[in-house]
Amino acid sequence: MAHIVMYTTAVCPYCIRAERLLLNKGVTEINKIRVDLQPELRQEMMKKTGRRTVPQIYINELHIGGFDDLRALDLDGGLDPLLAP
Repeated sequence: MAHIVMYTTAVCPYCIRAERLLLNKGVTEINKIRVDLQPELRQEMMKKTGRRTVPQIYINELHIGGFDDLRALDLDGGLDPLLAP
């Protein structure tokens, strides 16, 4: 299974939607980085992605973007190949 990293916060509805979409695709583990608990990690996220909003999702080191980007990738048929073992 693909390695998933998601920068997130506790109360982010888009983070919850992204996690739900990934779980529905069979993802069993998501490495969540909570930027609300450690503000320095938000700075790290912003430096890596150029974005300040969460979620920011990586699949196997490939930056996907936020929930809207993840959903668009899924609708275009590009998500399943990235998640394949």
